[in-house]
Amino acid sequence: MNGDRPVPAWLSVSRETLDDLIALESLVLRWTLAVNLVSRSSKLDIWNRHILDSAQIASFSGFPSGNWVDFGSGGGFPALVLAVLAKHRGVGPMFTLIESDARKATFLRQAALTLALNVKVLTARVADVPRLEASVVTARALAPLDELLGMTTHHLSPTGRAYFPKGASFAQEIGAAEARWRFKLTIHKSHTDPNAAILEVSNIDLR
Repeated sequence: MNGDRPVPAWLSVSRETLDDLIALESLVLRWTLAVNLVSRSSKLDIWNRHILDSAQIASFSGFPSGNWVDFGSGGGFPALVLAVLAKHRGVGPMFTLIESDARKATFLRQAALTLALNVKVLTARVADVPRLEASVVTARALAPLDELLGMTTHHLSPTGRAYFPKGASFAQEIGAAEARWRFKLTIHKSHTDPNAAILEVSNIDLR
């Protein structure tokens, strides 16, 4: 236990990293009073349900160089959490956060500035953003896998990978997506929810 926050064995972070993650948690709570960044129920447990759930993606993805693109960034999960981890590990992907809600985009910019993160925020719909040639694409609680793959094909580089946290119905989402798409898939068991998974997807193409 550090700083009154549980830090699981799979997440090895410095004191400075932990301080930034706690600062991010505080920013989300403060802004949620005016902007609906997280649900009322999850507001009571942001650390476990949002911070740690987002941080686990780094366990599977690492931090490749290039452009890391996050769709529908909302309250900054997972992108701001991952940008904090990248900052303190001294690795250098540029995080491009796409968020169509202007108020949420303002929060994302302010949080990135406060925490000195390597982040750019685009206030736009994913479909309206010119191709970004991303090394990594992420999206959390945004859309079913079938829809996410359509968004991803426009922005992911040919050698890039996408990481999508999914809940207990991930198998059904995979089945629905396979009816329309061909893709390489690795299923990573979630560290934070025994019924959930992180879907690692690459080589996406229409059938």
